[in-house]
Amino acid sequence: MSDAENHKEKMKEVQAKHRERVSQLQDPEQGLVLIHTGKGKGKSSSAFGVVVRALGWGHKVAVVQFIKGKWKTGERRFFEEHGQVTWHTMGEGFTWDTQDKDRDIAAAQAAFGKAANLIASGDYDLVVLDEINIALRYEYLSVEQVIEALDKRTEKTGVILTGRDAPQALCDYADLVTEMTEIKHPFKAGIKAQRGVDF
Repeated sequence: MSDAENHKEKMKEVQAKHRERVSQLQDPEQGLVLIHTGKGKGKSSSAFGVVVRALGWGHKVAVVQFIKGKWKTGERRFFEEHGQVTWHTMGEGFTWDTQDKDRDIAAAQAAFGKAANLIASGDYDLVVLDEINIALRYEYLSVEQVIEALDKRTEKTGVILTGRDAPQALCDYADLVTEMTEIKHPFKAGIKAQRGVDF
């Protein structure tokens, strides 16, 4: 048997196994909960990639940003200009900038109140809670209240939660957890964040 024929036979086997596996899958008829966490870059970027995918199918999308404050980012500018995403930036900036725990807690709780309403409304196919894991890490929110809100989501609503250090209980609850691993970062080489790549 030639290399080409051998390869074709192997790929047929792979295809058959894959099709068998797919035939056994079921639709839960419920929006999924996705977590993007880890120390590597790309957590929010990946979530916004899913936003674009959802918009491509005509889905309604909302974003609540918990930490980034009024900092202008490329994704925010894009979605505001195109008017296809309900966007709420409710954080007051990075926690080391505010240096006021009570104020940070109040901002996180207000953002979460907005997020919980969006999740339960039935108006959205996808809700992104950007950097909510940071609010959880600093205990501005409790894991219990986040899971309670996720339990109240409507059948069609999927939710993406981003940020480092996602709590284990939340990871256990989620349908998909992706951990971004940092291999190399330009910041450590003295290169500042670049517009269009980092924000």
